[in-house]
Order: sequence, then C-alpha cells, then structure tokens
Amino acid sequence: MSVTIDITGLAAGGGAPGSSEAERWGRVSVVPSPLAELGMALHALSEPGHHPGLQGWATAVSSRLDPCLADRLCEADFLWRTTFSDVFAPFAGIPGGRTLPGATLAEDLDLLDKLTDDQFVSAALEFSCRLRYDVEAPGPLGDPELRRRSLELAAARGAVQERFTHRLLEDPPAVRAWFRQLMLDCDEAFFADTWARVQPQLAADARHKTELLRRAGLAEALASLSQAVSLDEEAALITIDKLSVGRTATGDGGLVLMPTSLGWPHLLVLHRFGWQPSISYPASGSRPQAPSVEQLTRRMEALAHPVRMRLCRHLARAPHTTSELAEAHGMSAPEISRHLAVLKKAGLITNCRRGRYVQHQLDLPAVARLGSDFIEGVLR
Repeated sequence: MSVTIDITGLAAGGGAPGSSEAERWGRVSVVPSPLAELGMALHALSEPGHHPGLQGWATAVSSRLDPCLADRLCEADFLWRTTFSDVFAPFAGIPGGRTLPGATLAEDLDLLDKLTDDQFVSAALEFSCRLRYDVEAPGPLGDPELRRRSLELAAARGAVQERFTHRLLEDPPAVRAWFRQLMLDCDEAFFADTWARVQPQLAADARHKTELLRRAGLAEALASLSQAVSLDEEAALITIDKLSVGRTATGDGGLVLMPTSLGWPHLLVLHRFGWQPSISYPASGSRPQAPSVEQLTRRMEALAHPVRMRLCRHLARAPHTTSELAEAHGMSAPEISRHLAVLKKAGLITNCRRGRYVQHQLDLPAVARLGSDFIEGVLR
C-alpha cells in the first residue's frame, strides 16, 4: 500500500543532458506554510495522544484558551481531528499548479478565498461525507443526489457535522468567512507565538532541503524527508509508504514539500484530483524514522506465532544456540532454525559467533520500539 505521484515532465526539459540539478528540478519547491502549521497545531490540541512530545505545549495552550473560542473550534474540529483537511493547503487548488504557500497566515488565507465554492465545499466535506478524492467527480453543490447523500452521511457522523454540512451547502461564502475568522482568532490566541518559535526552524530546514535538491537531485532530497519517501527516476514515480492507497500526478504544475515542526508522526500527501501535489513532512530532527509498513507487518506476523513468542522469552534473557533452543523446546534443530530465520528477517534478533557456535539474542531495543513504530505506521 502506498501513495504515488507521477512526476513525468516535472524535470525541466525532461532532464536534458547538461542541465544542472537546480535547472532540472526548478518546479520543486520546499516551503513552510503558516496555515498548514496551524492545522497541525489544532490537530495536536484535539488529539494529544498522537503527539506525545507536544503534550506539554498542548496542555499549556488548552488551559488558557478562551472558552468561547474553544466552543467555536468544536464546531468544525473534524477538519483537523481525524486527519488533515485540504482547506489548510489552499495554494494547491489554485489553477496552474504552480502557486506556493503564503509567507504569512494572512497570505495563506487570501489563497483560501481564491478557491471556488465547489473546491472549498469538497475539501471541507472530505472527511465527514467521504467524497471521492483522487478521481474527477462532481461536487454536492451541483449534484442534488450527491447533496442529499452528503447530508445523510454527515447526519450519521453526528449532529455537529450535520449542522456544519447544512450551513456549508446553503452558504459556502459565509462558512468560508467564518473559518477565516476562526483561524485569525486562533492566531491571536496562541498560534502567533507558536509560529514565531517554529518558523526559524522550518525556514532553516527548507533551505537545507532546497540546497540538497540543487546539489544532489530530487532522489536525495526526498530520501532526506523520510525513509518512507522514495523516487524511481526511470519510472518518474514518487512512492510514499503508507497504509492508505492513492495516486496523483504533477502534470504541468509543480511539487511542494512542506516542513512541519508539529506534525510528527504524520507524513501527509495531498493527492486530490486536479490539485497540485504536496508532501508535508516532519522537519529534520523532529523524530526518529519508523520502519516501513512492510517491515512493520513482517514483525507483527513474526511475533504472532506461539513458538516464536516462546523463543523470544528465552532469547530475551540470554543468548542461546540453535541446539540449546531445540533441546529446551523439544523440537528439532531445523524447526528452530526456520523460526529463527523468520525472527531474523523481521529484524527482531541478532546473531554473534562464540568460537564454533552461533548464538542468537533478542534485539530488545527493536522490540521495545514496536509499540511506537506501530503507532507511527498507522498514523503516518
């Protein structure tokens, strides 16, 4: 499972011989976004369990949040609680696919005002009404049946989402103005101070990634974002290792990479049909890398077998040879070897030679990280 971005034609001149890396990848931009970071902040406030490193910050902000503002945030928290709505990345919806995020929150919100009503409504209803995402499809404003279905799905999610959906479908400009004012009030209440603290780090990370892009090329720049991002230059395809499935293409537009200081463990890929693709990644030094989805699955499956669980109990206490494990468990050496091979392939045990014997031992740090690795894998 993964999200892919077709970048055919993204390299200037198709990667013409003699062109520098800077010239080849001129349509790739590394730019932080104040509005996107505000969305991350709101998500961290509503789901502190996703961001254990931010719990102190979240507690401090929540404790001094005006009750009226807190109530207003509850009216639309589904835009940032369960995942990250594209209303926080309006630059991607501007025709042409070359627009970049604003340098200030006000500039980002000005871009939000440039979206059509259909774009704004579809982005806002994405998670409450499960509208089609990476394929071309009509919106609820112009399709009575889809409008009815959207209201039905919103009602199933709860009264708050039903009221919001009614308001949105009846008067999109009013809801857009309400949302803009809500973001400005959040800026005044807490985000301006947060942005002043994290913006220098994000700007430095963006400069570093841009220099890496110009010097070493797109493959190296993408690899520096996360181990979960890779480039197949021959196939002109970026693959992001996630539990979700999606696809998009840059076409004649560009690709935006957005560093975030508040977003770990999330690695977000905007792949809405017709919008400019973007990848929002944790800035350098935010958190350690998690294993791939494939490796995480392999580890969970390796530990699901009762014999391998018993082997782990022995190997956690001290190193053992294959013959010692076979005798302790009443099994043949070949049977033990097969189970050890599964654990070894999953990266859960290590081997060391002691004279003529090979001893096996459980990799305790790797096992200890399984819980956090699993959380990062499902939240990525």
